[in-house]
Amino acid sequence: MILFEYLKVLLIAIVEGITEWLPVSSTGHMILLENILPLKAMSDAFYSMFLYVIQLAAILAVIVYFFGRLNPFSPKKSSQEKKSTWRTWMLVLVGVVPAAVIGLLLDDWVDEHVVKSNFGTYIVAAMLIVYGILYVLIERRKKRDHFRVCSIDQFTWKDALLIGLFQCLSIIPGTSRSGSTILGGMVLGISRGASAEYSFFMAIPIMAGVSLLKVGKYALSAMAGVEGYACTGDEIGMLIFGSVIAFVVSLVCIRFLMDFVRRHSFEAFGWYRIVLGVLVLLYFGIFV
Repeated sequence: MILFEYLKVLLIAIVEGITEWLPVSSTGHMILLENILPLKAMSDAFYSMFLYVIQLAAILAVIVYFFGRLNPFSPKKSSQEKKSTWRTWMLVLVGVVPAAVIGLLLDDWVDEHVVKSNFGTYIVAAMLIVYGILYVLIERRKKRDHFRVCSIDQFTWKDALLIGLFQCLSIIPGTSRSGSTILGGMVLGISRGASAEYSFFMAIPIMAGVSLLKVGKYALSAMAGVEGYACTGDEIGMLIFGSVIAFVVSLVCIRFLMDFVRRHSFEAFGWYRIVLGVLVLLYFGIFV
C-alpha cells in the first residue's frame, strides 16, 4: 500500500515540476490529481503543506539553473555586468510588490471562498479555457507584430510594475502564475523569452515567500498540538522524495521552456489549456 502512495507522490511531483513553469496552471492539474489519485497516507493538513514544499523545491531549481545569471557577486562578471545583475534584481522586486501586497490581503480569502467552494473547480476550468483562448488570439496577432523588448536589460521600471500587476491575476485559481506574467509581457510588447525569464525570476521571492509562510503556519500548528497537524515518518519520507523529484523535473522543464520559446509560439499551450479546461468540466460534471 505504501509503495502505491509513493508512486502517487512521484506522479504529483512530476506534474508539479512541469506545470509550475509552463503556462498551463499547476493548480488545475493538482485539483485533477487530488480527485483522481488522492494521497491516503497523508492528512489533509500535511498534504496542503506538502504541495508548498515541493513548490519550494521547484524554486530551488530556478536558482540553480540561473545562478550565474542572477549572481551579482560572480568574479567572472565585469563591473558593468554586476550593475546589470543588480538592476535585474531591482526590476524583480518592483514586479513582486503588487503580487505580494494583493496576495497577502486576498490569499486566505480566495483559498476559503474560491478554491474550497462548491464552484472552485468550475472557476479553475473557466480560467483554463479563457486564458487558453487569449493565448491563441494574442499569439496569432503577435505573428504580425514585432516585440519592442527582447531582453530583461531593456525593461523599463514601468514594464516591471505592469507585469507585476498582471501577475496578480494568478491569485484566481486556474490562471497560472507563469501564464499571467508571460501573457502580460507579450501584451506589453515584450518577447516570449524575456517574459518567460522574468516570470522565472519573479517566482523566486513570490513562491519562496508563500511556501515558507505555509510551512511556518503548519509547523506552528504542529508545535501547538493542533489536531490533525502531527506528521508520521511515512509522510516525511514522501515529502523528501517528492521534493527531490520536483527539483529534478523543474530543472529539465525550465531548460525545455527556454529552448522552446526561441523556436515556437505559445499557441500550443493555449490549445492545451482549452482541452484541459473542457476535460475538467466533463470530469467533475459527470463523475463528481
